[in-house]
Amino acid sequence: MQIAVVSDTHGHVEYTRQAIRVLETLEIDAVLHCGDIGSPAIVPLFAPWPAHFVFGNVDEDGLRWTIEQSGQTCHGRFGAVELGGRSIAFLHSDDTARLVETIDSQQIDHVCYGHTHRAEHHRQDRTLVLNPGALYRATPHSFAVVDLSSMDVTPVTL
Repeated sequence: MQIAVVSDTHGHVEYTRQAIRVLETLEIDAVLHCGDIGSPAIVPLFAPWPAHFVFGNVDEDGLRWTIEQSGQTCHGRFGAVELGGRSIAFLHSDDTARLVETIDSQQIDHVCYGHTHRAEHHRQDRTLVLNPGALYRATPHSFAVVDLSSMDVTPVTL
């Protein structure tokens, strides 16, 4: 199973569409959005896949209605899912304490976060920690694909 991890779209439809065009060429089973969605116009762009959204510091709870009406899943400020036999937590790391606590718990296979607009991934003991970068306000614009069977990360730049 492969998932795409995106973050920090900040309502920028054109950069998000560029990412969607790339995603459509890949075998993606689900999408996780790590916050700062920025606009209801972003949500329906992810309609081809089951998508899970968390809120970032620029998002308002009014986005919940758009996400749910689109048939997608809104997790509020913190998401936890099991996909491909892996436990995954995702959040916007403006809540630094919660990010650190989630990683340090070593109870989660994979922790995804946004907010910094800088792509990075590393292992902390048993946990894969991933920031996919940002689709807006970043150079380069980026997201990541994770193969959940191997836990290999493929960074994708636009």
